[in-house]
Amino acid sequence: MSENNPHSGHLHLLSWHSRREFLQTSAGERWYLVQTQPRRETGADLQLSVQGFRAYLPQLIKTIRHARKLRTVRVPVFPGYLFVILDISRDRWSPINGTFGVARIIAAENRPVPVPKGLIEEMLSRTGADGLAQLSHGLQPGQSVRVVTGPFAQLVGTLDRLDANGRVRVLLKTMGGRVPVIVAADALEART
Repeated sequence: MSENNPHSGHLHLLSWHSRREFLQTSAGERWYLVQTQPRRETGADLQLSVQGFRAYLPQLIKTIRHARKLRTVRVPVFPGYLFVILDISRDRWSPINGTFGVARIIAAENRPVPVPKGLIEEMLSRTGADGLAQLSHGLQPGQSVRVVTGPFAQLVGTLDRLDANGRVRVLLKTMGGRVPVIVAADALEART
């Protein structure tokens, strides 16, 4: 919790551009991992912000199929977790564990464990103006991919080609064959 936090309690109201700037660490500050209660990531993020903590909940768009209906929703990149900036020598971190929606801050020997340097900074750099993580970077032709949003959600295929506009041609494995479709690159995730 930063003492020089002019937006304390209002971080969630800022535009993503302003929020990204506010989520930069300064000397002595590091990112820490917070485990949330199941499906309480957004509430925990809001409650931590209200308390003056600078929290980051990376999200992406996902299409969910249920009862023959498609619904597009924002979901956490890491379900059950979010990240918070702390300077352990300055900030009181113990209130985090009592925050609504939080299960615990990840710690070892009663001390929070920092996230490896550069990990969250890279995630922030891959976050678009809409506040959504852009995880489609690094896709390569021939790679096995899964469609995560849109009418082809959950289908698996092979990435055939990419274009400069962020659209890709995927050969989907469906109907006993391979069907070519064009989708946005951010509608895909690489399969391992």
